[in-house]
Amino acid sequence: MSAFADVLWLTLKLAGITTLILLALATPLAWWLARGRGWRVEIVGALVALPIVLPPTVLGFYLLIALGPNSPLMAPLQALGIRTLAFTFEGLVIGSVIYSLPFAVQPLRNAFQAVGGDNLDAAATLGASSWQTFVRIALPLSVPGYVVAAILTFAHTIGEFGVVLMIGGGIPGVTNVLSIEIYKSVEALEWGRAHVLAALLGVFGFAVVLTLLRLERRVFPSHLNDR
Repeated sequence: MSAFADVLWLTLKLAGITTLILLALATPLAWWLARGRGWRVEIVGALVALPIVLPPTVLGFYLLIALGPNSPLMAPLQALGIRTLAFTFEGLVIGSVIYSLPFAVQPLRNAFQAVGGDNLDAAATLGASSWQTFVRIALPLSVPGYVVAAILTFAHTIGEFGVVLMIGGGIPGVTNVLSIEIYKSVEALEWGRAHVLAALLGVFGFAVVLTLLRLERRVFPSHLNDR
């Protein structure tokens, strides 16, 4: 496998795993945020959205400490022979999940809020349990939200730099993703390679934005009308 193919595969692997994990984790969290009320919801919502405004290097710095060998969080894993998760692919996944969390939670939260209480109340009146109401009513009506969450999470993970650099360090074959490879190419004055990689991410970003705009115009209006 060529060096570029290795970097590309590692990047796609990280984005794919992060997206799958976040769709699973964000679902109950977004549902609770959408249906809950009170100061607890506001605080948790603010914490979830914090990575949007927090500098990536700040988040990466604290993650580096938390995943390092001297962290109390690593004590249970050290008993299993895992001394540190810093500068590992697993560490990148953890960092990516935390950094991309709001890009999964917010679209799902908006989708769940758009379901409306009338639909849920009607299902409850007919004897459906909370789980049946969620699976049969909320989930089908929230499919567009899941599509947006998956696209945003995947794209955001592809473009990560500060967090992955801090906790991954760009180790070839382990943590060296596309954004880090661009940085390395510029640092090595390999302008041609940097141009190609940057253009690749630029085209990818444009495709993501265009896809979301088309979804907003075509999928969401019809989805809302169907309700």
